Amino acid sequence: MIVFRSLAEVPADFGPSIVTIGNFDGLHCGHRTVITEVVARARKKNAKAILVTLDPHPARVLRPEFPLRLITPLDVKLELLADTGLDAVLLLPFTQEFSRTTARTFCETVLRDTLHAAEVHEGENFRFGYGAEADMHSLESLGNGCGFTAHIFAPLTMGRQTVSSSRIRTVIGEGNMSAARHMLGRPFAVDSTPARGRGYGTQYAVPTINLAPYADLLPANGVYVTDLRVGTGASAITFEGATNIGNRPTFGEDSFAVETYLLRFHPIPLDEQTPLRMTFHKRLREEKKWPSPEALKAQIGQDVARAERWFHLRKALARAPGATRSR
Repeated sequence: MIVFRSLAEVPADFGPSIVTIGNFDGLHCGHRTVITEVVARARKKNAKAILVTLDPHPARVLRPEFPLRLITPLDVKLELLADTGLDAVLLLPFTQEFSRTTARTFCETVLRDTLHAAEVHEGENFRFGYGAEADMHSLESLGNGCGFTAHIFAPLTMGRQTVSSSRIRTVIGEGNMSAARHMLGRPFAVDSTPARGRGYGTQYAVPTINLAPYADLLPANGVYVTDLRVGTGASAITFEGATNIGNRPTFGEDSFAVETYLLRFHPIPLDEQTPLRMTFHKRLREEKKWPSPEALKAQIGQDVARAERWFHLRKALARAPGATRSR
């Protein structure tokens, strides 16, 4: 998958193309439905399958006073998109100036003149152009003059819920990891590094790791069943664990941390630049102030035991005949 980081990087002979446009935060099941169709149509028409997205997220430019915490920061989103079959992603730098681009100019400059779009696939709530001036009906009309057809997708629903990035942010913020997994099509995870100043050395021998401060979306404060991947590639090691997110009120003054107790730990190479990926499976309980450190230690023992049982059950289900492993 090629990543173009500006219009100028797109070759003059690129296309014809089948296009989808959006922020795609979370790359959830609804997004994947559209992308799958874009890729299928591109193969059928001997065209390029391309996704157009904006960086940074428009909300961070237009409403900086209300910082948006992303489900999938850009590097994670690109990693996920690389497995979809897309031929290319076009990252358009989003600025105040770009935000004033009219819908017509966008269609002519980006879709017609640069991508040579034959089809554009969007959800029925898609809006674009200065002040979100244009909707799917406008896209259809503009497409008639720019040589492409517009294909509309109804929102994906699961149960009684519409799958959307905003809904997923809400359930993650509530600690509902099962609902998040259902709509994302995978468990929610965050990428980080070890916290600074924790004494990480060449050979790390303590069974707890704190994540460095994380600017994007985290689940609600509480204790979770997690996996923690340490490192990348063939040398990566994954530990099952129990993770506390919160302010550690038992120790007095609030001190926010994401701290993981690693099950079946053994010493590992680790420093402050080692990549970590934490995957959240289940919330065990909310954060609570305990009467003493001893009471907290006893509760941690119970949390670890519950996490052990969860992993044991997952392994048993995975071994069952005909079972589909749920992650």
